[in-house]
Amino acid sequence: MRFFALAAVLASGVFAQQPPPQAQPQPQSQSQSQSNDRIDEVLKHVDDLMWHQELADIADVDKVAYTSLPPQHVTNAKAPGATNPLIIHAYTFIPKKLDRSRPHSQPLIVLIHGGVHANFDTSEAHIVRELIGEGYPVISTDYRGSTGYGRQFYEQIDYGGREVDDVNAGREWMLENYDFLDPKRVGIMGWSHGGLITLMNIFQHPQAYAVAYAGVPVSDLVARLGYQTEAYRSLYSAPYHIGKTVREDISEYRRRSPVNYVQNLETPLLVHTNTNDEDVNVLEVEHLIEALKAAGKKFEYKIYQNAPGGHAFNRTDTKMAKDSRREVYLFLAQYLHPGK
Repeated sequence: MRFFALAAVLASGVFAQQPPPQAQPQPQSQSQSQSNDRIDEVLKHVDDLMWHQELADIADVDKVAYTSLPPQHVTNAKAPGATNPLIIHAYTFIPKKLDRSRPHSQPLIVLIHGGVHANFDTSEAHIVRELIGEGYPVISTDYRGSTGYGRQFYEQIDYGGREVDDVNAGREWMLENYDFLDPKRVGIMGWSHGGLITLMNIFQHPQAYAVAYAGVPVSDLVARLGYQTEAYRSLYSAPYHIGKTVREDISEYRRRSPVNYVQNLETPLLVHTNTNDEDVNVLEVEHLIEALKAAGKKFEYKIYQNAPGGHAFNRTDTKMAKDSRREVYLFLAQYLHPGK
């Protein structure tokens, strides 16, 4: 009961901190957008409390802030603070039973949330709990463009661009602040868009990660936007984002697609996809797999045949999903050697 009371107080406090309405009436669309942003922020604060409810029995849970690269798009570079490093928030989970006495003795998992615009929330608590049970400290970053931090942060999105740097900066922050973490035993993993960021990180920072898992990863934006809806495509061509359609700038979409960097693979990699995925069509991931093979790269993959759950097939609570995640954890353990 105290938790829900605190959530209610927090929610009312967030609303109270909002600026008073302007004297002149605003267009309905703008007003609705501001209302939605406030709701997102409140829900984010409440979910932050839920992380403690879900995992405080087995982990030290914290939310930290660090700086990353400046905004990719700056309207007026001379405005005060316009080119300041962007402040990024991330969640950290340290197993309570972890031996922290010896420097460089423990591995680290970088876990990345998915979504074009989404955030790391307690829908993934079961996965974090499993990773903690395996003996892993975990960091998960709400990279630029994530929801729950207001419209300004939402419009900082740089899909396949500086959001990749935001996640890698989280890895660096953990290593700088916890000397018991081993910089040579860092794993990275994510599903969907989190899979794309996983791939881009190991392609751009091959020496930074010991192992990687990419589940149903967005792999080829040119192909993806060819089969997606117009509403989905509009997220990318928005003025604050890429600002152009694929037809108008194919090279820019290729620049943000992992399939075009496969020659950089040096990190042990496991890829999963599903033939009935309703979001990331299997053709995208098959293109990635074929490109990796053509580049002569060594990696592991598995194509599930019509696995129940579609896009979320191995993130649910079914036996099959748990068995699939067990395959992932066994793969990670080969390179990270967690001490349970």
